[in-house]
Amino acid sequence: MLAAQNDVEVGHALERLAASRAETDNLFDLVRPDSLYERPIPERHRIVFYIGHLESFDWNLLRERLFDVTPFHSEFDRLFAFGIDPVGGGLPQDQPADWPSIAEVRNYVGRVRQILDEELPKALAPGASTREFPVTLLLNVAIEHRLMHAETLAYMLHQLPLERKVRPQQSSGPLAVTVQPHMVEIPAGPATLGLPRTGPAFGWDNEYEEHTVTVPAFAIDQYKVSNAQWMEFMAARGYEQRDLWTEDDWNWRRDEQVSHPAFWKWAGGAWTYRTMFDEIPLPLDWPVYVSHAEATAFARWAGKSLPTEAQWHRAAYATREGEARHYPWGSAVPSAQLGNFDFQRWDPTPVGAFPQGQSAWGVVGLVGNGWEWTSTILGPFPGFRRFPFYPGYSADFFDGKHYVIKGGSARTAACMLRRSFRNWFQPHYQYVYAGFRCVSNQ
Repeated sequence: MLAAQNDVEVGHALERLAASRAETDNLFDLVRPDSLYERPIPERHRIVFYIGHLESFDWNLLRERLFDVTPFHSEFDRLFAFGIDPVGGGLPQDQPADWPSIAEVRNYVGRVRQILDEELPKALAPGASTREFPVTLLLNVAIEHRLMHAETLAYMLHQLPLERKVRPQQSSGPLAVTVQPHMVEIPAGPATLGLPRTGPAFGWDNEYEEHTVTVPAFAIDQYKVSNAQWMEFMAARGYEQRDLWTEDDWNWRRDEQVSHPAFWKWAGGAWTYRTMFDEIPLPLDWPVYVSHAEATAFARWAGKSLPTEAQWHRAAYATREGEARHYPWGSAVPSAQLGNFDFQRWDPTPVGAFPQGQSAWGVVGLVGNGWEWTSTILGPFPGFRRFPFYPGYSADFFDGKHYVIKGGSARTAACMLRRSFRNWFQPHYQYVYAGFRCVSNQ
């Protein structure tokens, strides 16, 4: 019985790894071959880096800890080991000629996969030698790391010129939903954050430990702020009102000449929206995607603020009975009827498109269709312990310069829609699929 159960678990883990590889492989296939050395976002590596990075990460994580296979290309193991997240300037200056050929990188990728695919079933087999870290823990790290990149690569490729991409067959048509923005009252009560360390579920180091905080009463937008609402901010010349911005945010806005959301473009006397594969008239009922700095300025202009992480949790997962739901809608696993997530679409949907996924308070669209900025600076929960095999995953970003975002986007994998998952970005980063909603404190 135990052997059969183990076979199922092993098979499931290997299937998940294969599925995550297919997801990222499909993304690279969207890029025309002559554009793989492009750098669509100035703060990030060239696309070629990420082709090698995903395998290098798996290889460096698993090789020594699970099966002690001799390295076959130590130079690439180091070259592709780490991404970048420059704070306050220092953009990369490398040139295409500084990188290996695509053929060399793909040969490296193929060899890594071949070895891992040969060795992983042995490491997962019953009676395999005991290791310092559970094999399933390391595999979850590898799988979710890759799925995170499936999302970050999507918004990076979003910035690649349309003519440099290969359009896939569209699987989901547009939706049209009209809603009236208003706020929902959330009474004072508990919010449950984090993940219990003793439980069976996987989580990253910053998700531990589970704890409960008491949140005073507040009101929160029922829907994400839409492009139509952002148009009102633009009409009020919000980008030019100095009192709406902190000094650091104002200097960034001025120096970078930020005057509209990064996904918007003024063309032919009207605002258009750049989707992954098209340029279309601005969809007013879609959520606006902006930086934390822009979202904060809007909230001040509206006489409100961004929610704290705890407020967001209470609005999303708490109930009148005092229990905490697994998802805003309850315990049902994420599905296409409950939100815009798990790679179903390339682009947003209207902010009110999935009322079936609302929380116990009637707040809509909290999971999927765009991450949501909070006012909480990323930091450790009580009881935080670094992953010893990945010590910098979270701790390197406990620098007071990254803000927590919650919820997920259209390109967020279902496994990372769990209540405890935390994401974070710098306040001036415009490219992530992140929107927001406002709160009013009572």
